Amino acid sequence: MLFSYKAKSKDGEIIEGMLESQDRFSLGRELRSKGSIPISITSKSSGSFDVARLFKEFLGRVKTAELIILTKNLSGMIRAGLSLFRALSVLEKQTKNATLNKVLVSLGNDINSGETLSSAFSKFPNIFSKLFVSMTKAGEESGNLAGALSDIGINLEKAHSLTKKIQGALIYPGVILSAMVVIGVLMFAFVVPTLASTFKELGVALPLSTRAIIWIGNFFSNHLLLTFAIIISAVFCLVALFRAKFMAKYVDFVVVRLPLIGTLAKELNTARTTRTMSSLLLAGVSITRAVEITGDVVQNVYYKQVLNDAKLAIEKGTPFSAVFKANPKLYPIMMSEMVEVGEETGKLSDMLLQVATFYEEEIENKTKNLSTIIEPVLMILIGSGVGFFAISMISPLYSILDEIK
Repeated sequence: MLFSYKAKSKDGEIIEGMLESQDRFSLGRELRSKGSIPISITSKSSGSFDVARLFKEFLGRVKTAELIILTKNLSGMIRAGLSLFRALSVLEKQTKNATLNKVLVSLGNDINSGETLSSAFSKFPNIFSKLFVSMTKAGEESGNLAGALSDIGINLEKAHSLTKKIQGALIYPGVILSAMVVIGVLMFAFVVPTLASTFKELGVALPLSTRAIIWIGNFFSNHLLLTFAIIISAVFCLVALFRAKFMAKYVDFVVVRLPLIGTLAKELNTARTTRTMSSLLLAGVSITRAVEITGDVVQNVYYKQVLNDAKLAIEKGTPFSAVFKANPKLYPIMMSEMVEVGEETGKLSDMLLQVATFYEEEIENKTKNLSTIIEPVLMILIGSGVGFFAISMISPLYSILDEIK
């Protein structure tokens, strides 16, 4: 549980910050063990429901881009000869993010109390991942903290860049589909009722598809605001459903098997796996711990399971590459072959880095052409919808013309 605290230090200075602890009493004991006297301890999750506070916290969340800047700046200042405490103080003054500012204050206090940076990072698991903490710890143990922080920044930047590229490629079809929904609702609400009244006056027999469109159009026309509320609620419900834990295995199963999107998902997870493992191994983290942390980095439950199997295989003495060979539907054959070569030559981290670089370039090339590939599919969808609407509304007019003849 996360707590905010105010305490008096040994020197009589009032310090504030946020720390993870089991409860208030545990945090109080921890502060006293450092020579500080607790003044107030408040649970960040307790208290009444405050919309303004929640909104402020949402706006103040620490973004990946801010963590990338943090690691690069911290690494640069340490290389320049600044003490860790002073470097954190400088970053604290520079940051405009209220949440990150409080975190940096807490990190500075912990460093000033004699704790390691990795230990201080571990108190904020929602901000600093296991990858972050483990690579920092490895850097501290090897005496190359600046290099470890730089590697963390590169790793975060690569992962962030890949995610942004895929999101950017999906913006175009998302905008088109959203516009289709809005235009479709407005047509049903304003155009269809006019045509329906004409058909009613003429007393023409209407086919089933036309009657269905008229019924929908009348509902939209009479309940336009309710219609948009239902659509927006449905979107939020679907997003919440897809993010629910019990749906993860079903959503992930579908994602890796979708045409085009499935290939991108496989390459993205492969790139994340190999780059994360390569960074951890180069930092000096043991291979079993590296596999465990990589399992936390990948999002797909099936990839998590493969990496869990890989950890168990390594502990039993089975070659690391054998697990990837047994899962060709998730990890490409090229990866398992390169990993096997890395094991044989003792250059596993280098081979993993080469695989990561290759698939990152593949993703970049494919995302550049993704909009072009999706465009014909969108045109077919739009054409089908417009065609169905036109035929349904025009066919009664032909019936009227036949009766006139």
